[in-house]
Amino acid sequence: MKNIGQLMKQAQQMQQKMAEMQAELEAVEMTGIAGGGMVQLTLNGKGDMKRLKIDKSVVDPGEAEVLEDLIVAAFNDARAKVNAHAEAEMQKLTGGLALPGGMKLPSSGGGLGWGPSGRLCPNSTL
Repeated sequence: MKNIGQLMKQAQQMQQKMAEMQAELEAVEMTGIAGGGMVQLTLNGKGDMKRLKIDKSVVDPGEAEVLEDLIVAAFNDARAKVNAHAEAEMQKLTGGLALPGGMKLPSSGGGLGWGPSGRLCPNSTL
């Protein structure tokens, strides 16, 4: 069995790697697409919306509900891409170690956490 000093050192190294990964995720951008590209929505790795592009052909006051649905679909597509990327990065960090739902690695605030769906989410907000 490893002594407590070695375990603490490993935990500190993991925390440092987690902080580095969080910084890298902030720079990542994923674009969700709906309606065959008529609506495109870009999120960063923290889940903040960076851009929204809407094709003029779907801007019809009489069909606002369709546009609303396309925006939601594009957001969900982008969010799924951000989650998949964050999970892949977490797998690299943990060497494939699966953590149970609700359990977070230590961090210095912000960063990745487990969202309500049980998926890895930046800032636990997605």
